[in-house]
Amino acid sequence: MSWIAMGEAASEAERALEAILARVPRWAGEDLRYRPVSGGISNTNWRVRAGAGEDVFLKVPGRGTEMFIAREAAHEASRRAQACGVGVAVLDYLPEEGVEIFAFLETFRASSNLDFLRREVRHNAVQALRAFNDSPRLSLTKTIFDMIEEHDRQVAEVGGRVPQDGAFLARRAAEARAALTASGLDLVPCMNDTLAGNFMLDGDDRVRLVDFEYASNNERAYELALWFDEMAFPADVEREMIEAYWGRWTPSLAARTQVLKALGDLKWATWAMIQERVSTLDFDYYKYGTWKLGRARTLFHHPDWPRWLRLL
Repeated sequence: MSWIAMGEAASEAERALEAILARVPRWAGEDLRYRPVSGGISNTNWRVRAGAGEDVFLKVPGRGTEMFIAREAAHEASRRAQACGVGVAVLDYLPEEGVEIFAFLETFRASSNLDFLRREVRHNAVQALRAFNDSPRLSLTKTIFDMIEEHDRQVAEVGGRVPQDGAFLARRAAEARAALTASGLDLVPCMNDTLAGNFMLDGDDRVRLVDFEYASNNERAYELALWFDEMAFPADVEREMIEAYWGRWTPSLAARTQVLKALGDLKWATWAMIQERVSTLDFDYYKYGTWKLGRARTLFHHPDWPRWLRLL
């Protein structure tokens, strides 16, 4: 796609970007060009070139994202990932706009689910997640239970869709919360958004993690469970990854993962029903949320659900 020069904005998204670029002190007087970067279902993403110098990446927050994202907390997590050696260099931050400016990873590309069919990619990814999870706690603590409760309130506020079996889903979530809380939570920094596109790969299959907008201290096992949700790994690969992350596989860890997978799908399904009402992006949130709900129901109705809860 060709570059667009400052002053040539032809869409609302481009005009919003140019308004932000004009307020970046480091680029005062620079000849700026930009072009969109595909991907993302919350914000618009951009590659910006300043004169003949640096290329950077930034995103313009999408409408309604303030309902889910604490930008200061996200920035802290981005800095943390950089310090852990698994993130991207953060070059600047505009607190009033909630916009982070990152180095552009020229030799990296966003991964796809197909990349994780390769064992080396999976293991490099799990090592990167573990490095971030093992870092000191962040300022923000928001557990998966907090997220689901928050989204339930927001659905009501915006008049979003409510599934017909909402009472059943709520009961299952409450059962899971009681069992997980009784077992004890290991609260650590988590990305909380482990879709394939948030893992960047280079030609040597090295991994960098990007997009920490939803990061918070959360139950450690949720990070892996949500990743499994996104990857749709078969059972043998889930076992392999549990062993790679924890150094062992146990029935308790496997059960914990299954319960948290169900909660992760419920969380993102509810998020989608909010986004369907507030987002201006061209994305089928209803289809996405319906798919997530279907997977959550598969686990909530699973005959092993009571056994998983006992094993926690």
